[in-house]
Amino acid sequence: MFTGIVETMGTLVSKTDAGGDCRLVIDTGALSLAGCETGDSISVSGACLTMLDPETHRFTADVSRETLDLTILGGVAEGQPVNLELAMGVHDRMGGHLVTGHVDGLAKLVSRYQDARAERFEFEVPSSLAKYVARKGSVCLDGVSLTVNGVEGKRFDVCLIPHTMEITTLGRLQPGDAVNLEVDLIARYLERLMDPELAEEDTEAA
Repeated sequence: MFTGIVETMGTLVSKTDAGGDCRLVIDTGALSLAGCETGDSISVSGACLTMLDPETHRFTADVSRETLDLTILGGVAEGQPVNLELAMGVHDRMGGHLVTGHVDGLAKLVSRYQDARAERFEFEVPSSLAKYVARKGSVCLDGVSLTVNGVEGKRFDVCLIPHTMEITTLGRLQPGDAVNLEVDLIARYLERLMDPELAEEDTEAA
């Protein structure tokens, strides 16, 4: 589990094909992996990966074909930056919102423009995911927890302060670029709980 509060930007050092999926080597920059072990989780631009043979500032991760197809990781090239966050500890402060690292799909940046000292970013999402995005709700974009400012159809906008644009990859985005999107976990569970077909099954079983 993660919070969506990015700790640093790392760099993709190498990307090697491994029989249909791939193996990544990532340099974590200022983020120390001291105390981390093989099997620990780390969020890489919003996708939860399992660390293999972590060193102090570097780790390896195997990425499945499904993850490559459903996230931006398939298109990240060697030398490009990625957002990093270690898995949340039991006693850690919850600074963002509950993030699983299970990417739901991609959102496309439509436009960005200045809003005082911040910038407003407008994204478009697939129709199947638009229903989970609500005004003043939370979304996770490339591993960054953000508050939705407005929603219209399949589009929504968020406001990024200078600090967020400086320490994450979001500040480098240009219109047309895609980002990993994880919708609010609570919205997913509410939909399941309110499924009328499941309610009918429970009634019949009783």
